[in-house]
Amino acid sequence: MSRRRPVVVITGASAGIGAALARVFARHGHELVLVARRKARLQALAAEIAATGAHKPLVIAADLERPDAVRKIGRMLAARGVEPQYVVNNAGFGLLGPAELRDRDEQLAMIDLNIRALTELSLAFVASLARHRGGVLNVGSVAGFMPGPGMAVYYASKAYVLSFTTALHRELKARGVRVTALCPGPVPTEFAKRAGIAKPFSQGLLMQPAERVAEAGYRGLMAGRRLVVPGAMNKLISVLVGFMPRGLLLAVLDGLQSRRRPPRQ
Repeated sequence: MSRRRPVVVITGASAGIGAALARVFARHGHELVLVARRKARLQALAAEIAATGAHKPLVIAADLERPDAVRKIGRMLAARGVEPQYVVNNAGFGLLGPAELRDRDEQLAMIDLNIRALTELSLAFVASLARHRGGVLNVGSVAGFMPGPGMAVYYASKAYVLSFTTALHRELKARGVRVTALCPGPVPTEFAKRAGIAKPFSQGLLMQPAERVAEAGYRGLMAGRRLVVPGAMNKLISVLVGFMPRGLLLAVLDGLQSRRRPPRQ
């Protein structure tokens, strides 16, 4: 029996959905470990959470694009006497523009973060997740249900997250480990700026605030749900795209992404 304290490890916790998830887990009494590159932001969030009377989160500044990042996180958790009960893989980014024109190294870095790091973190602590009857929450996107010309690598990475997570849900169920894919639609975060989107989605039926997405993800994970798609319209889209002719779907998505690109200089 391990004497290490159970914690929730949340990646990409410095802003957006990750920060919202941290607040939700803290509000429900979980002790947190916040992981991201921006240490100052993590420390500010940890102080904010502690000010509510919750246990002050531990902070680990790490670049998950590095191949040794997960091993480093494991060592730091052990040194602090804690081990994961839940792993929340939120870290990720997208890039707008034709794949052949975007920087190749940057796209490969996106694969490292969105796919490789998520996979490694999902599998690295299964023993402690099972010991504490915990689980994994992987943040995907409704983009994972469809191809994405104009954001080809990003959409493909989220398709991987969806496929991998739902399969892992089945594999780990017998061990008492919950695995949930959280697939939101548009959320007003820093994602658009990082992706190079000049015209983000305006407020509408598809848009969900980060706080609502985080609450839906938390509830779904605790209920042992395989998939959570926040928002009625996003749920509908995730189903309908499976029935659309592929050529039509590709044309619609290509046109949508074209309108979001910045004007050519």
